[in-house]
Amino acid sequence: MSSANANIYAANEKHIVNHDIMHCTAEGVVGNHLYSGRALGITESYDIIQLSEKLKPLFQCASGHYERVGLTHTRDVIWNVEMDHLGKYIGFHPSVFFFGPQQYFSWGDNEWLAIVDYINSKNNFIQLANQIGIKVPMTLAFDNVDKIDHTTIENTIYPCYLKAAVSVSGVGIYRCENSQELRKAITCFDSHIPVQIQEEVQAKTFLNMQYKIESGFALRLACTEQLLDGFVHQGNAYPACCEPWESVDPMAAWMAERGMKGVFAFDVAVIEKPDGVTFSAIECNPRYNGATYPTLIAQKLGIKQWVAKTYTTQYRNLKDINIDHIEYSKKSGYGIIIVNWGTILEGKLMVLLAGNKEQQQYLDAELISFL
Repeated sequence: MSSANANIYAANEKHIVNHDIMHCTAEGVVGNHLYSGRALGITESYDIIQLSEKLKPLFQCASGHYERVGLTHTRDVIWNVEMDHLGKYIGFHPSVFFFGPQQYFSWGDNEWLAIVDYINSKNNFIQLANQIGIKVPMTLAFDNVDKIDHTTIENTIYPCYLKAAVSVSGVGIYRCENSQELRKAITCFDSHIPVQIQEEVQAKTFLNMQYKIESGFALRLACTEQLLDGFVHQGNAYPACCEPWESVDPMAAWMAERGMKGVFAFDVAVIEKPDGVTFSAIECNPRYNGATYPTLIAQKLGIKQWVAKTYTTQYRNLKDINIDHIEYSKKSGYGIIIVNWGTILEGKLMVLLAGNKEQQQYLDAELISFL
């Protein structure tokens, strides 16, 4: 299984890009209705992109920033994120954040829909992993939360996690230190919700391992280290400490054979023990994820070392962000690139910091002092 190149699409393949996340996001994610903007940096000049109309006042500033850092992107914008546009443009293939029922109705693809629906369930993921020999944490799966009985609760090894089989952004995940906490967590779910009880993985490092589908095959895209706040994704760093592709390659190939398309990723724990290091797959996200956007931008620009983080800011307009002295330069090879720019309307920005560790620390400090 080979590694992917900088462009995730076939050469000169045109796409209509709609990376709105409102059909598959958790309530309460700040600015989630503005996330369509982060896909701008992964487009090419011949693509079409759909953006929220709320981003229109920011577009020229975002486009100007990308021009200065040398990042190619489209200026052909549809100012709404309705999915019915996906099938209206002859010769343009859909690029979507998540291929679910809303996307299927506008671009029918039964196999793609079926594999996304299947692997998006953590319970299905665990079952499949056990079948094909992928190492995963000890996990008990339940069709609904009511099937967790007294004996199971008392025999569970703590600490553990109670997880909704389908969840996003860390929502529906509860860490339980003892049986009392597990019983309390169970009451947080409606009775019909599928869940799992999973052992706590003793790991300090978690990886995000991304693949792309090309010509029906799963190609390795990038392996990054995750920056987490509890269970919630805060950012990623590249390169990672290790790249254990063999730990998930078989499942990536299995998904490709069954019609997966686009980009998908595995969360993998790095478990250090006295007798060596092992790797345990936690879940598969059958979609683009937070790491994908800085990954593809970095690959387009040939950036070999970077970290991407989310910052809060007092500002609500890109015009007020004065980053001239730290903006990325191809000549120097370091600096910052704004990835998720639309969320500044809610006081939040996702930014790629390009450079070595020392340069990243400098850029981080400068950015924090200004924002």
